[in-house]
Amino acid sequence: MTSLNLAGDLVDLARALVDTPSESGDEAALADAVECALRACAHLTVDRIGNSVVARTNADRGERVIIGGHLDTVPSAGNLPSRLDGELLHGLGACDMKGGVAVALRLAATLTAPVRDVTYVFYECEEVSSDRNGLNQIAAARPDLLQADLAILMEPSDAGVEAGCQGILNAEITVRGERAHTARSWMGINAAHRAAAVLQRLDDHTTERVAIDGLEYREGLNSVAIRAGISENIVPDTCVITVNLRFAPNRSAEEAEAYLRGLFPEYEVEVTEVVQGALPSLGQGPVASLVEFLGVVPRPKLGWTDVARFAALGTPALNYGPGDPTLAHTTGEYVRVWQMRECEAQLTAWLHG
Repeated sequence: MTSLNLAGDLVDLARALVDTPSESGDEAALADAVECALRACAHLTVDRIGNSVVARTNADRGERVIIGGHLDTVPSAGNLPSRLDGELLHGLGACDMKGGVAVALRLAATLTAPVRDVTYVFYECEEVSSDRNGLNQIAAARPDLLQADLAILMEPSDAGVEAGCQGILNAEITVRGERAHTARSWMGINAAHRAAAVLQRLDDHTTERVAIDGLEYREGLNSVAIRAGISENIVPDTCVITVNLRFAPNRSAEEAEAYLRGLFPEYEVEVTEVVQGALPSLGQGPVASLVEFLGVVPRPKLGWTDVARFAALGTPALNYGPGDPTLAHTTGEYVRVWQMRECEAQLTAWLHG
């Protein structure tokens, strides 16, 4: 089993995490190592739910903070093992988000008497469908473990604060035609050709820019897949265009669906998935206090993260972690060492009071 030295150097810990493969659904070995390392910390109580590990301080402080990070990565792109190039730690998941997990593990081990009680959550299956997400599993089995005044997700944010997150809606737009033999194509109606009108409408569409708490969330609407036809000698009678809408967090899931349907009223639109975003909550006490302490200018999160799950639980949350979010899921992803050390130092100072 992988051995994690939580008292050693932060970079060595991050490399050990990266070098322990943990693609979504295959996190058991890394979860075992995390659980073993945390159970050696006398000041923590540790629970294991599936391949998610929760460790908590219980000092009866007046405030509880969650610091969370997912253990899983996207599939490998030949970017293992880790490689240290000066101040850059390369490797699968280094940016998203084992650099952040290393910081959280160091905090869990070294902060034996924080001024706020802390719940550290290291969870599985963030990179796949929502029903498999480790936070969902914890919420179903032990909702008490996710109760807190503030949640900090160690998602890559360049050691700055990215507040809130966009919602996600996936849908299929079906265009109908009439099947015919391609030798007599004039007797049919080609649904794939008719789909050009939908694609043109998508290309012409101007997405919204929405200001919330002084942050601008840019929405996005795109075709991400097209399928039509069952044989080379048949004129297709259906063409299905899969679209992805990233919507600002001021829209509800219902409003986002109505918005999409309103753009394509004459077509069949089937919503296959919709996930609510999260408002930035910069005016809420715990969030405002941490942002002020960090001394950073918040940015909007252009993407979806699990801050939305905490928002749904009534817990204000933000993204704060090392790593450039634009490098997530790329073959050449890396995390800057100084950002890991900066996040550790800042959170250590904040939790020391």
